Amino acid sequence: MKPTMKHVLPGLFVLAGALFFSSCTNDDTNSMIGKSRLQVALTDDPGDFRAVYIDVQDVNISYTEDDDNGWLPLPGIKKGMYNLLTLVNDKDTVLADATINSGTIKEIRLVLGDNNWVVTNRGDSVKLQTPSGQSSGVKLKINMPVTDGILYKLLLDFDVAKSIHEAGNSGKYMLHPVIRTILAAQGGTIQGAVWPDSVKTAIIVLNGADTVASTYTGAGGAYTIKGVNAATYALHYLPTDTTYNAAIKDGITVNVGSVTTVDTLRLQKK
Repeated sequence: MKPTMKHVLPGLFVLAGALFFSSCTNDDTNSMIGKSRLQVALTDDPGDFRAVYIDVQDVNISYTEDDDNGWLPLPGIKKGMYNLLTLVNDKDTVLADATINSGTIKEIRLVLGDNNWVVTNRGDSVKLQTPSGQSSGVKLKINMPVTDGILYKLLLDFDVAKSIHEAGNSGKYMLHPVIRTILAAQGGTIQGAVWPDSVKTAIIVLNGADTVASTYTGAGGAYTIKGVNAATYALHYLPTDTTYNAAIKDGITVNVGSVTTVDTLRLQKK
């Protein structure tokens, strides 16, 4: 049975407050030309310690093969100390969530500070020694393209067991990060527009009776909804001006790593 407006409206009211400040779903479609969105997350393969703290200071990306130039800092990096051993069993934490230029990302650089520690199984807290060659950051090869309008997640899988070594029997520990990178598109993107653009309109993405995602129209009546799983959806349009009718578009198919452009919806007066 097709969802009716009485099924959709309660979900809209719950989500409305969050939608007004949700930058990831309320982008003007035109502003995403030549742009992608990248989330960088940190996770861990466990090691034989009580805790391992790393001091994250910056994350840079590069679109070139030049190791000395072309590095671009990701905005909004969440600096601080992270206990890697809390990020096991498919848990991760987002270090950065940024809009970037589309293209082929050649490398990423994880810049660590000096405040890196390990807590041994004896309960000793030992400051990790870092080789001087890593002062500019840990450089990781990516060499993968990112497409306009798509949300990507780059997972930095930190292998603690291979990254931390005791220097003989001195009680000192060396940090030499071994990190595996996994870059993947997070579903697909739906974009379109609603006319007249002067009427702010909520767009709700439904899979059967389940609300999957939602947003409001922005400048020019445009809307963009990212990170939608591959499936076929119905879009419900709810204008805030009640002199216009609500509308539905069925059969909107989304594929991973691609943008589904929906024909402009023209609102009808009651």
